[in-house]
Amino acid sequence: MKSYQKLTTTQPAACRVEEEGAAPLPTGRGKLAPWWVGSGLLVVAVLLSTITVWVLRQVSGSWLGPTPPPKCLLVPESHRFDCYPERRVVVTQELCESRGCCFIQTPPPAEGKQGVPWCFYPPDFPSYSLESLNQTALGMVGLLVRREKAYYPRDIEKLRLDVEFETDTRLHIKITDAANPRYEVPLDVPRVMKRAENPIYSLNFSWDPFGVLLQRKATGAVLLNTTVAPLIFADQFLQISTSLPSKFLYGLGEHRGSFLHSLDWNTLTLWARDVSPTESFNLYGAHPFYLLMEEGGDAHGVFLLNSNAMEVALQPAPGLTWRTIGGVLDFYIFLGPDPNMVIQQYQQVIGFPAMPPLWALGFHLCRWGYGSSNETWQTVRAMRNYQIPQDAQWNDIDYMDGYRDFTLDSQKFASLPSLVQDLHKHGQRYVMILDPGISSTSPHGSYWPFDEGLRRGLFLNTTQGQPLIGKVWPGFTAFADFSNPDTHQWWLENLQHFYAHVPFDGLWIDMNEPSNFMDGSEDGCPPGDFDSPPYTPAVLGDSLSAKTVCASAKQKVSVHYNLHNLYGLMEAKATASALIQIRGKRPFIISRSTFPSQGRYSGHWLGDNRSQWKDMYYSIPGLLSFSLFGIPLVGADICGFSGSTSEELCTRWMQLGAFYPFARNHNTQNEKAQDPTAFSPAARTAMKDVLLTRYSLLPFLYTLFHRAHLQGDTVARPLFFEFPWDVATWELDRQFLWGRSLLVTPVLEPGVDSVTGYVPQGMWYDFYTGSLVNSSGEMLKMSAPLEHLNLHIREGSVLPTQKPGTTTEMTRGNPLRLIVALSSHATAWGDLFWDDGESLDTFEQGNYSYVVFNVTQNIFTSTVLHASTEATKVTIGTLSIFGVQKPPSKVLLNGQEKPFSYLDNQVLTVSDLGISLSQGFSLQWL
Repeated sequence: MKSYQKLTTTQPAACRVEEEGAAPLPTGRGKLAPWWVGSGLLVVAVLLSTITVWVLRQVSGSWLGPTPPPKCLLVPESHRFDCYPERRVVVTQELCESRGCCFIQTPPPAEGKQGVPWCFYPPDFPSYSLESLNQTALGMVGLLVRREKAYYPRDIEKLRLDVEFETDTRLHIKITDAANPRYEVPLDVPRVMKRAENPIYSLNFSWDPFGVLLQRKATGAVLLNTTVAPLIFADQFLQISTSLPSKFLYGLGEHRGSFLHSLDWNTLTLWARDVSPTESFNLYGAHPFYLLMEEGGDAHGVFLLNSNAMEVALQPAPGLTWRTIGGVLDFYIFLGPDPNMVIQQYQQVIGFPAMPPLWALGFHLCRWGYGSSNETWQTVRAMRNYQIPQDAQWNDIDYMDGYRDFTLDSQKFASLPSLVQDLHKHGQRYVMILDPGISSTSPHGSYWPFDEGLRRGLFLNTTQGQPLIGKVWPGFTAFADFSNPDTHQWWLENLQHFYAHVPFDGLWIDMNEPSNFMDGSEDGCPPGDFDSPPYTPAVLGDSLSAKTVCASAKQKVSVHYNLHNLYGLMEAKATASALIQIRGKRPFIISRSTFPSQGRYSGHWLGDNRSQWKDMYYSIPGLLSFSLFGIPLVGADICGFSGSTSEELCTRWMQLGAFYPFARNHNTQNEKAQDPTAFSPAARTAMKDVLLTRYSLLPFLYTLFHRAHLQGDTVARPLFFEFPWDVATWELDRQFLWGRSLLVTPVLEPGVDSVTGYVPQGMWYDFYTGSLVNSSGEMLKMSAPLEHLNLHIREGSVLPTQKPGTTTEMTRGNPLRLIVALSSHATAWGDLFWDDGESLDTFEQGNYSYVVFNVTQNIFTSTVLHASTEATKVTIGTLSIFGVQKPPSKVLLNGQEKPFSYLDNQVLTVSDLGISLSQGFSLQWL
């Protein structure tokens, strides 16, 4: 079936808008045929639908009710857009037809699945019409009018349409109330000054009913067609649907599932919620952005800048429906055309991620339930004793006095300041947890954070103007209002007081959905449209206040109904600012709740997972999704948080986790220890070895983060980003790449000594040995004994590596080893970003070195494009070249002969180079 049916000659009145400007506006009010109705298809659809209803009627008796009107039979099942999406309601014909919609029952789906909607829009359901359209400097402005009310209260009759051709690859479409201001997300977005000159897209409008049709010029692919279902814009129910050009859709977080979403009647809800990651639940963060692969390998992305509770309904047409209960419809469309470019263009709007400190990329260790600072210290010493790499030691809430923020258990954690001092002496760091719920039950004058927050009016308030009191770990709590700039100052002062006793290096902000052990507050929630809106998306718990605060709670910027999904972002912003002021270095923050632009302030971990094999697998789609969301510093709790791990599971998970961009092993209380020192010598050695491999790759990983910070490149990367023309890569989520060059193929199943992975077409080299794998683009079985993780380097790459130490501080002083993976044309390219690893804005201030490596015609060159004093402190010790087809007769370093070794697997190695990184050089083999 075609994804777009052209207008028939009898229906000419769509307005076509391209980069040349708007075409002359038609004088009449043309109608656009529904996109799936073609001349022959219409007859077939009626016939098939009629036959289906007749057959079901024979099988099931009369339960299907009276025969539907012909216009309803015209709509194929896959194209039925839901007119009655309310959950927990048995949709009857009477309820459905009261909305003016079609009702056709279909057989119920399998348990736990959604199915074809029984109640759906007929082709002639009233929508908005485009009454006027005028040119502006950046695009167009239009007026949309609805002449018949829809079925949700406070329908908005007149809407303003703003279209801005922002860049050649970015289109901005915004629909809002024409008469009254509405809440909009307080996110800084770029303001363009001139209209795009040569957009790679063309834009069409249907006038009546109003619809947007967006096409890619190069291929004619229709990326958006919103005529498939009516636009509804009521005060607390906004809905717009579109066709999709393919079924390959990714993003729309935060959820647990495969990386590629199913379009089989799948609804994804976006409402920040504290719940252990579970399939089909709305989880900790909200990311209303999707990436879609088009036929032929092009890609585009769509971002709805809206922070209200929402759901996105996917259906097999293929089609998609955005449903949100507040704000405006503010869309950015990114045209790529390749997936890497789509994500870069998205981050040009939401902001590029912060550059992490180098130590953030080391190995982190944590658990809830160390019990004391001495026990924590014992774990650190054991790691040192076995010489297992570790950069940061963490503590969970058990370090606090009564689980209250900014306090220390003076009995069990009395030695914590000494532990932190010892960590610093050994080049290690300390990270602690903080929650946004502030204990409200301490006697007045005994707990400054609450007393002062109350005095300054910095907490979320009830509709009556009193602090909203919920319940979290310390008992009854108030919740900091991070939308208030004054709260940022109070947060800073609290952190300064604690830092004077415990000089922490980073912060872990948890429970910031915000989580509440009560529904709403100690007094419940008041009646009204915020806590009981006309429509509630399919949130876990069926209520906006389920395990969080009341949606009606008052905040400085707006009501919590609008700001809930922004809570974690606003806390991260306050925390990053405080850390910069306290430490004067790059902040390190890991947050549980996230929203678009969060990468500017924090990383993310994937929450309270379980020690199960399937959880290990699901971490990979999680990593890849957050790569799309502009939060590259991401990882899951290695070995699982809850439940008890096994030695085999933890060994395999440490191997995978060593290639999470953010690598932390974390465990819950009352479970056996799962740090590397807790296992047998064989398992401990395997874990140590894979961490040493990670540490050897830190120069490469750090450079990837620089590219993410500079231009929005992904770090952990789906295979299809590098091979978009290879459809076999589009569904892969059991492997991933670091950058463009390093393929990671982990074992995700118990009891095996091999793994099957996809190796894209081309030459790949075993990371450890340099042996060649020449693939035609195929699934290959690889040996994978328990101590081995399969890593392959892509042809044409140069990977900067380093002799690993047990901390990043020790590692960064060691000699570099450059690994060259020659292409079939004997060429290669790579780069290295190098600075002091922790100072603020080193790139922006020019305090960095940037070196490019290039190989052509048997000559390796290192070119220093930018230099700083840091580069003089490290040397290049070894050059390993994979894929040298003939044994060289000699090797010349800057024209001088140099000893070398050459192995039968075509690996050339030149050692003892001793060249400063700050010096360019060339090496030739003859």
